[in-house]
Amino acid sequence: MPVGGLRESVCTIVLAWQVFEDAPVAVAANRDERFDRPSQPPQVRQWGSRVVAPADEEAEGTWLGYNEHGVLAAVTNRWVDADLAGERSRGLLVRDALSHETAESAARAVERATREAEYAGFNLLLADENAAVLLEWDGQLAVRNFQPGVHVVVNVGADGDYRIPARRPEVGEEQATNADRLREHLQPTPAESVGAWLDRAAEAVGDHDYGVCVHGDGFGTRSSSLVTLGEERRYRFADGPPCRTPYRPVEGQI
Repeated sequence: MPVGGLRESVCTIVLAWQVFEDAPVAVAANRDERFDRPSQPPQVRQWGSRVVAPADEEAEGTWLGYNEHGVLAAVTNRWVDADLAGERSRGLLVRDALSHETAESAARAVERATREAEYAGFNLLLADENAAVLLEWDGQLAVRNFQPGVHVVVNVGADGDYRIPARRPEVGEEQATNADRLREHLQPTPAESVGAWLDRAAEAVGDHDYGVCVHGDGFGTRSSSLVTLGEERRYRFADGPPCRTPYRPVEGQI
């Protein structure tokens, strides 16, 4: 895992954006983290807006959540060669983003935040029914708008546009290959519903063949999230690696 360790970071995000008419935002995401880092499961919180999100107990941020306005935010750490100060937690960026009414507004706020504080490398996904934006920070900020479809974000980038760090070329290349395979596997089939797609996504992010359910010494996949935003909002959470942990509905959704 990344040099210097992880802080409040999902390490794989799969987004189906404007693929399903009744759910323009559908996400499956795994969080990889130290086993001894304390956290709270998802619940309703008041963070500028009403939010459903888990929380990191060390830095008081989060790695994934959605708000009452239908904005979803999620972060992965980004593997970079630069030595970035990381003076402010990346999880606080997610929390800040969830106070906004639109993904576009949240993206502008993140742009301002990177001018005002130092962060370790990150990939920050923001999505609502009208926009899906990926902000990539490696000391400089790159912003790209996703088109409708299925997207996979990992530590080295997204959707075939990867930056493999020189300090870990082999694992970086392997992660990029696995992300491409996962994205191909999760292309929607004809007439597939969002529920059926999420069931397939849940199986895939728990399938070790895709390399996104991680088991290590003191570190690994700590939890997994399934979120749909649209006509209905649903958050299901696996409080452990999805290969062996059932997803359960989060209580008190908004």
